[in-house]
Amino acid sequence: MTESKILTREQAIRQADQWRAEGKKIVFTNGCFDIVHLGHIDYLEKARALGDRMILGLNTDASVSCIKGPLRPVVNEYARARLMAALEFIDAVTLFGEETPLKLIEAVKPDILVKGNDYTVENIVGSDFVLGRGGRVETVALVPGYSTTKLIERIKQSY
Repeated sequence: MTESKILTREQAIRQADQWRAEGKKIVFTNGCFDIVHLGHIDYLEKARALGDRMILGLNTDASVSCIKGPLRPVVNEYARARLMAALEFIDAVTLFGEETPLKLIEAVKPDILVKGNDYTVENIVGSDFVLGRGGRVETVALVPGYSTTKLIERIKQSY
């Protein structure tokens, strides 16, 4: 079931090594994915299309709170991980609690690192590491007008 796609860091490393041994190109992206919306789905589909397998680094509840504020996340990490794992274009989900996903990126050694085009390659955490290993760093176009923060604001204004 989808829960089997939620891996510890050690399991994610082993899985990435296995996929690499099979000649698969591994995509990595990360984020909070608190309240999933069209922007997330579109972004993740585009990211996965860049390689053969995709590992999603998912922020823990504590790291989401540090990034987004004390009222976030709205959805807890287990529920967010299960939801992400249920998406067919995500092959593995692993949680990280550090301020950035750099240690996780260095551990799984993706071939392709992906973020939205609200970033530039130069300011994507882990880009130097991935490029230094001969990998690629890509940005994908985001769907305009979709963000979890904007969605939460709309909900608050509606009630």
